[in-house]
Amino acid sequence: MKRTLTCLGVILTALTLVSAATAQPGAEPRPNRPPLDPAQQRRGAEGQRQALQIRRQLADLKASHETLIADLKALHATAVKEEAAATAEAIEKLIAKRQQAYQNQVTRLEERDEALAKAMRERTQRMERRGRRAPQFELDSFDGRTVSLSQYKGRVVVLEWFNMDCPFSKYHYETKPTMVDLAKKYQDKEVVWLAINSTSSTGPEANRAFAKQYKLPFPILDDRSGRVGRAYGARTTPHLFVIDKRGNIVYNGAIDSSPMGKVVEGATPINYVDQALAAVLAGREVATPATAPYGCSVKYGR
Repeated sequence: MKRTLTCLGVILTALTLVSAATAQPGAEPRPNRPPLDPAQQRRGAEGQRQALQIRRQLADLKASHETLIADLKALHATAVKEEAAATAEAIEKLIAKRQQAYQNQVTRLEERDEALAKAMRERTQRMERRGRRAPQFELDSFDGRTVSLSQYKGRVVVLEWFNMDCPFSKYHYETKPTMVDLAKKYQDKEVVWLAINSTSSTGPEANRAFAKQYKLPFPILDDRSGRVGRAYGARTTPHLFVIDKRGNIVYNGAIDSSPMGKVVEGATPINYVDQALAAVLAGREVATPATAPYGCSVKYGR
């Protein structure tokens, strides 16, 4: 009986220490305060650190709990064997109480883990809606100007990857003045339209002649090196990017849903760029932030 009580004292001391360790404020994850560095990578790393800390707490709590319960059960078996009924009953109550406390701690940690996971998912969704930062660039236009993206800070910018020899690009100038009409529609609303030609074999005279023939209200920029096209991941001509006033790409893809004027029977043609510009200027999220671009592949040099 004396040995049983001595063991019980040791177990109770261990129980007190374990409970204090799992309940101390320093062991809990810190509130998700905004990190000093506003970069998205830092925020993501902080969230991952907190999630890892919670999972470690859960693992440590489970291990210590299993050890403690095993010791209590062994002690209970000894008390029963020694016919110490009152002690055995006390240990049973202690086991039940500890099991409940353990479950409550696990529930709290799991709730924190789920709340953190939800916050990280929502942050990721917000990042996806805002889009990635538009790569900065400076290019010469074929009419002799130097144009940089930074000079249009605070304005909405449309980038159109262009190739006058591509029938898909040509369609939107020769058959329908899609690009010119859309640029004119928004030119008084602080929207800048820039055509970019990354065709390695193109020449200045041909671009100037095209701009004059179709009375383009925007410049064609010379990216024969392909540096800017590759930075943006431009794949086809045409391939459109809409950049909001914060400098984020909020739309990336096709000009519309009807390549060369072809529309699926019963469907209504959608001009995705027009739709995106209207949303951005109204302060709304772009409903369709990305589509698959169609057209000729961009003819990059080697």
